[in-house]
Amino acid sequence: MKIIYLDNNATTRIAPEVVEEMLPYLTDRYGNPSSMHTFGGHIHRKIEDAREKVAALINAEPDEIIFTSCGTESDNTALASAVESQPRKRHIVTTRVEHPAVMNFCHHLARKGYRVTFLPVDRQGQMEMGTLLKMLDDDIAIASIMYANNETGVIFPIERICGAMKERGILFHTDAVQAAGKIPIDVKKVPVDMLTISGHKLHAAKGVGALFVRKGTRFHPYIRGGHQERGRRAGTENVASIIGLGRAARLAHRYLYEESSYLSGLRDRLESGLLKSCPDASVNGDRQSRLPNTFNISFAFIEGEAILLRLNEYGICASSGSACTSGSLEPSHVLRAMGVPYTAVHGSIRFSLSRYTTEQDIDAVLSVMPGIIRELRELSPFGRDALTCRTDCANE
Repeated sequence: MKIIYLDNNATTRIAPEVVEEMLPYLTDRYGNPSSMHTFGGHIHRKIEDAREKVAALINAEPDEIIFTSCGTESDNTALASAVESQPRKRHIVTTRVEHPAVMNFCHHLARKGYRVTFLPVDRQGQMEMGTLLKMLDDDIAIASIMYANNETGVIFPIERICGAMKERGILFHTDAVQAAGKIPIDVKKVPVDMLTISGHKLHAAKGVGALFVRKGTRFHPYIRGGHQERGRRAGTENVASIIGLGRAARLAHRYLYEESSYLSGLRDRLESGLLKSCPDASVNGDRQSRLPNTFNISFAFIEGEAILLRLNEYGICASSGSACTSGSLEPSHVLRAMGVPYTAVHGSIRFSLSRYTTEQDIDAVLSVMPGIIRELRELSPFGRDALTCRTDCANE
């Protein structure tokens, strides 16, 4: 069975070019980049070359890039550094729709006595600037607001948020894990203080990420030990994965606009097809300001988990807007924050595409999805009631 992979916001396929770049550093070129000999020195130079490529992706300076193990570590590092470098400030500002890497660390800080403001979003998943401005005070250690949401693809107005933070002298971090490599990011024009990148979201390996820290930003390392990363992140480097991340960043930078156009076309084709063929379906999130590869759709009166299980029978991989697949009966915290109706929030599916998605993949989904939705509604007591109601109303 052919696998149709439409869950790229969860993780991406490693690009063949990235695998090729990594392989020598998993076999023959195994030196430690901190060693004094030439064998290790070559490895060090390759890491610095990767640093330049990652920096170029967001128009940063190479020495503003710190390699980490993942996006979660980068997020945690940014928040921990901010509170450690400003011990008198006890207020944290974030949103209700952040990734758990930010949200759960903020809850951790709240348990330690910090005051955390979780900003609301509107029905489109957008944050209201007026609400943010009312929350700003001189006690804020850091504001952390994601660049683009991982479930809905909604892009936040990071440039405007940065402007508001700069006026108040507030440290600002953005989790750009889903945005980097999909939309243009220029830290020269959008003056964030810290920004998070994750390798496995842009066709590099799992287990590698990066944190941008603007020059002049007070910084305290989260992992302490050796001198690696100029003393900002201890631990022997994940050499092969860092080199792979550099190649992935170069590829993303080179083909950014071409891929964006291609993916948005496929996304719109899938979205319009599902809305036309599946009754009681609705898109979750701002359809104007969103990632080119992502859309979240709700099918009222049925469970997202059931949809995923049926799609899986056809080799189609997607994810649910509901947390049911992780063993929780609670729906997505993102969709709840957006006020998505209860009848729809549990039946939410996220489709996220990549450069490897084809028109045939989209056609395959469109060919099976209407039947799946119709069958599940007929099996569901809630669905049967809804179908009966529509039929009776039409006959009146």
